[in-house]
Amino acid sequence: MNLNGQDWDTVVLRKKAQSSAALKDNGAINAARRSGAEVETTKKFNAGSNRPGTTTTSGKSAIKLDEETEDFHHDRVSSELKIQLVQARTAKKLTQAQLAQAINEKPNVINEYESGRAIPNPQILSKLSRVLGVILKK
Repeated sequence: MNLNGQDWDTVVLRKKAQSSAALKDNGAINAARRSGAEVETTKKFNAGSNRPGTTTTSGKSAIKLDEETEDFHHDRVSSELKIQLVQARTAKKLTQAQLAQAINEKPNVINEYESGRAIPNPQILSKLSRVLGVILKK
């Protein structure tokens, strides 16, 4: 057996060097302080974000919101539609719960439409028109 071509140098296995994120955690900083190394830490204001300092929770700039003059809101059920819906339901002698069951919706939906809190949905309006036998206008 001839071992002349073998490499007999010592092999040293080491752990992979720590990443920069691992060097920044509190444990690594405290270990460096204990060993006597000089450590400089700086807390950066609003670091890691691509937004200016004056933003609201909606993500819009507070200045832009203050300058905004438009009134944004959803359309609600008109008073004519409310009255028309109540009259058609009472003419058919249906309760809100019975009407809701007939159109396969929750009674809460009918209540919201009749009180004017609902946002008009064309699908629900067509179901109501079909069951009540009247044409409901937005």
